[in-house]
Amino acid sequence: MTSGEQGPTDGGAGELDAQVTGWTAPGTAPLVGEVTLLLADDIHRAWSQADEEAPPFWAFAWAGGQALARHVLDHPDVVRGRRVLDLATGSGIVAIAAARAGALHVVASDSDARARIAAIRNARLNGVSLDVVGDLVTEDAADVALDVDVVLAGDVFYEQPMARLVLDFLDEAVGAGIDVLVGDPGREYLPRKRVTPLATYDVPGTADLEGRAVTPTTVHRLT
Repeated sequence: MTSGEQGPTDGGAGELDAQVTGWTAPGTAPLVGEVTLLLADDIHRAWSQADEEAPPFWAFAWAGGQALARHVLDHPDVVRGRRVLDLATGSGIVAIAAARAGALHVVASDSDARARIAAIRNARLNGVSLDVVGDLVTEDAADVALDVDVVLAGDVFYEQPMARLVLDFLDEAVGAGIDVLVGDPGREYLPRKRVTPLATYDVPGTADLEGRAVTPTTVHRLT
């Protein structure tokens, strides 16, 4: 497999690539020092530069993704030799961790074009290969999405409409016998009656993103 985005590119791709590299610098997430990422140093400035309704999730290492990536690196048997989908990949931190932990094939999916570029760039920084694709939750792409052994999803339950769509998608995966792990710091729409906690991590350095210096974040199995 190759690190690259599937799907058409247009004249705006170069501009988006310049934004991703111009708004960020190589760094590491506090809990996952093994993985190098293009990161912004100020969420408010990056959000202002993006000039979009949603923040640039790809430019930061969120608590759920950090905990899930840490768990995968510490427990490589979760993904080793298996086909993995990282849903709403953002920076690609979880997908990169899965590739480094020995996954057979890693698909990283995100609806945000800048996130896909960031994931490609970050995979290259870490010397791993990902298949980077667009949205698999709202598009008719079930054949691609469910042709895996493991689905990993970090920080996907923060907003109700997205949480509903994601949970429908993950329900299909569970029903197909796919292992589903989610990383979540206690978001409002986490389906608490449907998850079994596997491990909790204290994610430091989250004052700007979470309003607290350290954010306890749990990796769950969805059932």
